Amino acid sequence: MANPDDAPHFPRSAPIDGYGNGGFAFAGMSHRGSLLCLPDSIWAWDVTRPSQIDRYSLQRVFDAANGIDTLIVGTGTEVWMPPPGLRNALRAVKVVLDPMQTGPAIRTYNVMIGERRRVAAALIAVP
Repeated sequence: MANPDDAPHFPRSAPIDGYGNGGFAFAGMSHRGSLLCLPDSIWAWDVTRPSQIDRYSLQRVFDAANGIDTLIVGTGTEVWMPPPGLRNALRAVKVVLDPMQTGPAIRTYNVMIGERRRVAAALIAVP
């Protein structure tokens, strides 16, 4: 069984340079599918719709919570109200959850990492 920590990932944070067509561009690369951006790495994220966002899909965020103040969730083109249990679980590890559609989420994330804030982003790819 492969260790999930050995999965391919980008070993630092980076601004998102573009999005659409089911993926993202960052650090001179392109990625098809959703992304989970942590303060020290960027990972493929197997979530395709907001209903899949839960504690399990955000486990890397919980594992890195001591280095994160805000989690921006890009919900694709949908508006998503996080379940109270998920919001409370994040609050318990002192992470503020800020959901919005993916476009505004990317803009907010890029500004916050530019300000060297302790931010993570879970971004659902849009067509």
